[in-house]
Amino acid sequence: MPNLGVPELLIIALVIFLLFGATRLPNAARSLGRSMRIFKSEMDEMKTDGDKKELAEKQAPTAEQQQAQDLAQPKSEQPNEHNA
Repeated sequence: MPNLGVPELLIIALVIFLLFGATRLPNAARSLGRSMRIFKSEMDEMKTDGDKKELAEKQAPTAEQQQAQDLAQPKSEQPNEHNA
């Protein structure tokens, strides 16, 4: 892969400037910046959503765990007419 130095980058910038012109280049850069911000915010949101789901899955007991816990706990007897 060729090394791009300062002179090569300046030539590329000049060609882009000539192709797009002085009026369209700032608008294109602004649009690119907005798109990058939206992309970054969506990626951060996806990361936080994934973290929230993992945390909820860790905290919420599964149905099997809940059944095992219910079976392990003795049921307290309620006084009724027959025991009184």
